[in-house]
Amino acid sequence: MITPNAQQSDFTEVVQLIEAARQESYQAVNTNLIKLYWQIGAYISAKLSTAQWGDAVVNQLANHLALTQPNLKGFTRRNLFRMRQFYEAYAQNKKVSALLTQLPWTHNLIILSQSKRPEEREFYLKIATQEKWSSRELERQFKTALFERSILSPAKMSPAVTQTHPEAFNVFKDSYLVEFLGLPDDHSEADLHQGLLARLKHFLLELGRDFCFIGSEYPLQVGKQDFALDLLFFHRGLNALVAIELKVGRFEPEHLGKLSFYLEALDRDHKKPHENPAIGVLLCASKDDEVVEYALSRSLSPALIAEYQTQLPDKKLLQAKLHEFYTLNSSAGE
Repeated sequence: MITPNAQQSDFTEVVQLIEAARQESYQAVNTNLIKLYWQIGAYISAKLSTAQWGDAVVNQLANHLALTQPNLKGFTRRNLFRMRQFYEAYAQNKKVSALLTQLPWTHNLIILSQSKRPEEREFYLKIATQEKWSSRELERQFKTALFERSILSPAKMSPAVTQTHPEAFNVFKDSYLVEFLGLPDDHSEADLHQGLLARLKHFLLELGRDFCFIGSEYPLQVGKQDFALDLLFFHRGLNALVAIELKVGRFEPEHLGKLSFYLEALDRDHKKPHENPAIGVLLCASKDDEVVEYALSRSLSPALIAEYQTQLPDKKLLQAKLHEFYTLNSSAGE
């Protein structure tokens, strides 16, 4: 006899099969749509580049499609020119072609319109595919200048992290934006802690797709003393616990000692046999990069130092710095 719980499990599996088929169907439709837009963009580009058509002909094409295909949506003059731009932006970059069809047209348009250089387009194509962002979250990441921050300020981590988790550079950031908390300038550590818990979904999006929340003020007992770790996560890709300690002030070297102690306790008493060593993140309001470099250079603990920012950065200033960065690197390579 099948028990109710077993039956419920069977039903859940059927639902999962339906959802998987639905997702595959959606992806197939999206792939075909993006391929169609690519082909139309290539066709229009060829006609315009050889002067067989002028811009006015594209307008005539839009009118023709509206008359002959009244139920067809998305083929206005503006969108036809977008298809041309879409094709011309990526025609010479074959390595991103597979990524284009994995994202909806709306996502592709956001990346195409807001990116300033080919490297930025490729960056957002890869990360939007990996993180499976909504269009709203993708827009937010552009506002936070994620590309500029990633290039100008890569994550600061100890040698132990790079040895045990070489892929960690693709997981962690040098700074995390928590503008969604609406914290005042004089906020306390408790304000930050409670805010992150209240907006945990937003914080998980900012951390990255593979982070799973385990607990807040996670209890650690060593000897006869009790300790509490601010936030504990698990990262599926790294197969490791990730401990986050919050500091509303500037990073100080002595903070690393406490974090290292927590990581040792996690590895000895909480880590599963199949898991990798735990990683620690000190999330501070500010830090001096030179102090961070000194503090991490001889640290035997797999730790990172990152900032949290309560307001969106000045994107224009970061873009100017990035332009200077590329100019200097270009000159150095000559």
